[in-house]
Amino acid sequence: SQTPEIDAVEVATFDDLDELEKLYDDLNDYLDSGINYSGWKKDVYPVRETASDAIEIESLFVIKRNKEIAVTLILNHKQDQAYEGAKWSSNLSDREVMVVHTLAISPKYMKQGIALKLMKFVKDYSEKLGMKSIRLDVSVENTPAIELYEKLGYVYIDTVDLGLKDLDRIWFRLYEYNLKLIEVNR
Repeated sequence: SQTPEIDAVEVATFDDLDELEKLYDDLNDYLDSGINYSGWKKDVYPVRETASDAIEIESLFVIKRNKEIAVTLILNHKQDQAYEGAKWSSNLSDREVMVVHTLAISPKYMKQGIALKLMKFVKDYSEKLGMKSIRLDVSVENTPAIELYEKLGYVYIDTVDLGLKDLDRIWFRLYEYNLKLIEVNR
């Protein structure tokens, strides 16, 4: 049986930056060699600065396997401007919402359930912080990610233009996971 340390989520540090940049590059090479569901492009997005900016505000999380980063994502309260017009389940302030950005998995660790584990961490972490909702956007063409989010109970909200002309992707599906915080009045 697995020990609890396996697949522990860590906050990334600047010591992880070279490895994160390599993961992004390896993933983009992999996507370019097959079906590029996300529309990400090497040297455009995600890049070293994507990780560096997130590390600086302690919002980049990783799971390591065999002492190497297998999967990473950015977690913060920053909702894209395109989120404003969407019909979310509740009108919440940024401080009440956790937003998932840049879920990136090393090609070496794909199809092993590790992204699922990181997304389960997002839910637990967001609940612990008292968030009321988790939101994210995903390219309409990114069927593997869409299937993951829907399997986890994320609800489709709207399709919006995020204005990402550099990535040849215009339309993104918005998803939300409502955190059912039970408040007991006694």
